Amino acid sequence: MANLTNSIPMRDSYCGDVARTHIDKPITLCGWVDRRRDHGGVIFIDLRDRSGIVQVVFDPDAGEHFTLADKVRGEYVLQVKGVVRARSEATINSDMATGEIEVYAQALQVLNQSETPPFQLDNHTEVGEDIRLKYRYLDLRRQEMQAKLLLRGRVTSAIRSFLDREGFLDIETPILTRATPEGARDYLVPSRTHDGSFFALPQSPQLFKQLLMVAGFDRYYQIAKCFRDEDLRADRQPEFTQVDIETSFMGQDEIMASAERLICEVFSNSLDVELTQFPRIDYATAMRDYGSDKPDLRIPLTLVDVNDLMASVDFKVFNGPANDPDGRVAALKVPGGASISRKEIDGYTKFVSIYGAKGLAWVKVNDIGQGLAGLQSPILKFMPDDTVLALMKRLEVADGDIVFFGADKSPIVNEALGALRCKLGQDLDLYTCQWAPLWVVDFPMFEKDDRGGWTALHHPFTAPSCSLQELQADPGAALSQAYDMVLNGTELGGGSLRIHNADMQSAVFRLLDISEVEANEKFGFLLDALKYGAPPHGGLAFGLDRLIMLMTGASSIRDVIAFPKTQTAACVLTEAPGEVDAKQLRELHIKLRNNEKKDPAA
Repeated sequence: MANLTNSIPMRDSYCGDVARTHIDKPITLCGWVDRRRDHGGVIFIDLRDRSGIVQVVFDPDAGEHFTLADKVRGEYVLQVKGVVRARSEATINSDMATGEIEVYAQALQVLNQSETPPFQLDNHTEVGEDIRLKYRYLDLRRQEMQAKLLLRGRVTSAIRSFLDREGFLDIETPILTRATPEGARDYLVPSRTHDGSFFALPQSPQLFKQLLMVAGFDRYYQIAKCFRDEDLRADRQPEFTQVDIETSFMGQDEIMASAERLICEVFSNSLDVELTQFPRIDYATAMRDYGSDKPDLRIPLTLVDVNDLMASVDFKVFNGPANDPDGRVAALKVPGGASISRKEIDGYTKFVSIYGAKGLAWVKVNDIGQGLAGLQSPILKFMPDDTVLALMKRLEVADGDIVFFGADKSPIVNEALGALRCKLGQDLDLYTCQWAPLWVVDFPMFEKDDRGGWTALHHPFTAPSCSLQELQADPGAALSQAYDMVLNGTELGGGSLRIHNADMQSAVFRLLDISEVEANEKFGFLLDALKYGAPPHGGLAFGLDRLIMLMTGASSIRDVIAFPKTQTAACVLTEAPGEVDAKQLRELHIKLRNNEKKDPAA
């Protein structure tokens, strides 16, 4: 049996860690051939591993190893032994972390060969995402991708370190559980041993972490895999990771302060960025001023209500929504935006139509000193002169500004102008800072659904700010003890204080039209637990994938997940989901329906 204590390591350094301190010292490296060059009888190989790239030099004095180096190609796996030496002043590469040194090779071993990859792995190559995902193991060799996953590892380590120091316990909760009230979005798992019954993959550990609070584990966390079967966007995946936190005997301010410290430490340790202020904005103000409950505060533009000015104009596009209790007419002033061309305005009009807007009215301010004569817009003829001047005064316009208008039902105006505000901020580079964190608080408990009933704005376990009697008397006026952390227009995480009283939880279920039978069937274990001394508790969850996406500047969370799904929730690498054979289906008591169209006459 080999004596492991005397075994020789295959390498003694990472490629990217080689530095001037290693000069004149022997070194052994392993990695992949990033690039090979032959210059005047000297062979240069850029050797790459997850830490970076180092230049290796072979000259004819290396004998058989030089001959072997002449045969290697891109992505071959090598072991190189040599001596580190300084580069000459003329050959220093300031674009490489190891650009001041190189390895003078003395021995070479080819650990494995490689076929020609389906795409180049340098950072300057543009490759379609479908190809990148099919050969993800090659895509992940690229330095850009490795840097993202290395940052992700540092972030999760920092999160665990912080929460461990704060006395939180890392506790795992079940993956196989029961379907939620929003069951249409659950991934179902058929049970082989329980004919006709199904598990569900968790959309969140919500109920289990509340039960842990009842059990007395007053500080819990988990970096948890969650699953949701829904339509996907750039920042959504069918399986995603969240940093799940729950605590007892802490109020809303304490929980938010703890979460701030966590995010500040993560940014400081991982990016050397110091986040300082986390302003709080109530939900109503966020919707009024920014048209969104996740506003991007880097953009110095706000929406201004002008309902009162438009209520009496003859222009039906404006006076209809202005006189509708559920309508809104709002203006968005863009300083210096008068230079936006008509073609660009048409593009923005098409953009807001995505959010249900029927058009986009505008006024350009060429010379406010000339009054109406200094304004340019196709809508001015539909409004009285005094209304136009009052409007310009309220908006405090200046020469060179443009004002956009939204007029419709309030949700449409908010969503359309809120999205336009963000697009203008990006297109015109209006950002005033790099990072803008904030909290959005005082959310409504409920909102109306399409049938006129109530639906929970967060989830049905969120505690209201009012008493049970006040909640039952006027559900629409009730606010929740919920809070969302937003960064640069993206919701990083959200949470709330939870209902810890069985009577209050039952009342919320009734308002949501969840019958007592349904509540007991789906949440009986929680309702029972609340009867046995449940402590006041609350928590929150951060979307880890979104956090890393923001920190790396990626455009999609797929770029910060090792093996993501496509926008159709498929894995092109493993060709999942896939079919299973009839025997396995029989064991699971499943029979597939015929997907072929039936004969209408049948």
